[in-house]
Amino acid sequence: MAKDYREITRSVSSSLKILRADIPEVMAGFNTMARAATQSGELDGKTKELIALALGVAARCDACIGFHVQALISHGATRLEIEEALGMAVYMGGGPSLMYAADALTAYEQMTFPKVESSI
Repeated sequence: MAKDYREITRSVSSSLKILRADIPEVMAGFNTMARAATQSGELDGKTKELIALALGVAARCDACIGFHVQALISHGATRLEIEEALGMAVYMGGGPSLMYAADALTAYEQMTFPKVESSI
């Protein structure tokens, strides 16, 4: 059964909300770092998100995959751009990264197309 990346990101977002309340300084520090790292410079935001997705795949982080696929969709990344980044993740991470690259493609499909509810 495929992972539900919409649910994964929703669930982690709920937990992150609790962490923001319980450890606000840590979360503020992380958010400051994230904003600085993702800011456009010599690399644009989409390129940085492609790198982040590849690193999330290599780290085998489901939530990272979900959040970075969402960001890539908002940046207008195409499936082929995402697949090229996944190819680099597989090249650098081998077989385990290949399995998570397949999951990242599933996340892209789930988040690109409307969720179909079963009537059964």
